[in-house]
Amino acid sequence: MESDLMNTPLIRLEGLGKVFHTDDVETHALSDVSLDIGAGDFVAITGPSGCGKSTLLSMLGLLDSPTAGRFLLDGADVAGLDLRSQARVRNAKIGFIFQAFNLIADLTVEENVALPLTFRDDYRRDVAQRRVREVLDQVGMSHRHRHYPGQLSGGQQQRVAVARALVGEPRILLADEPSGNLDSRNGEAVMQLLEQLNRNGATLCMVTHDPAFARRADRVVHMLDGCIVDEDTFERLRGEEDHAMPMIREALP
Repeated sequence: MESDLMNTPLIRLEGLGKVFHTDDVETHALSDVSLDIGAGDFVAITGPSGCGKSTLLSMLGLLDSPTAGRFLLDGADVAGLDLRSQARVRNAKIGFIFQAFNLIADLTVEENVALPLTFRDDYRRDVAQRRVREVLDQVGMSHRHRHYPGQLSGGQQQRVAVARALVGEPRILLADEPSGNLDSRNGEAVMQLLEQLNRNGATLCMVTHDPAFARRADRVVHMLDGCIVDEDTFERLRGEEDHAMPMIREALP
């Protein structure tokens, strides 16, 4: 039994489907998607616009529910949970990094990063403040903790968004086009940060249109018309040294 648990993937999708109904139109956004993702994997999801990439990421993040199939997280079927239970799982185990950053303009950097912790039953302000300082330092943004999003560059805002995703110590990081709104230099720095987080043990699922960024993942899942049509697997040498932070600090002062 213990061996079976150790071999169970962190994420298992079995025949996942999603159908949207609009008036008399039925749109199959996902069709029979099956996928295993192990703890510590770095998976890139690619494909043309409208192929189902973002819908799949929403399913993985429990932001939407499938109309068919199963979603097993740590061996438990979470797709059938009620909304409150899904929210608890999402807050405890999943961190989100969005293309548009999605920071709250009226909150400081520190307040934006702390926000996911305030929804937890065991929230304590002093513990939350320590954790926020840790993750802001990790992404090189501790010196901006009292600034507001409008006072930051795009690259800095994305680093704050990464810190917000990390603050709850999630098992899974979901990134939807994390470099899409950034120039090439800032995009490269954010990608290096994500790679470093993966080297440190984070499970990373990233939607991207950029084939160069996709090839930096361990696995690339190709989608078309709501289906997985192909997958590439790469061998990576993952060292212990921190190769990302010098570049990040140099590129995004």
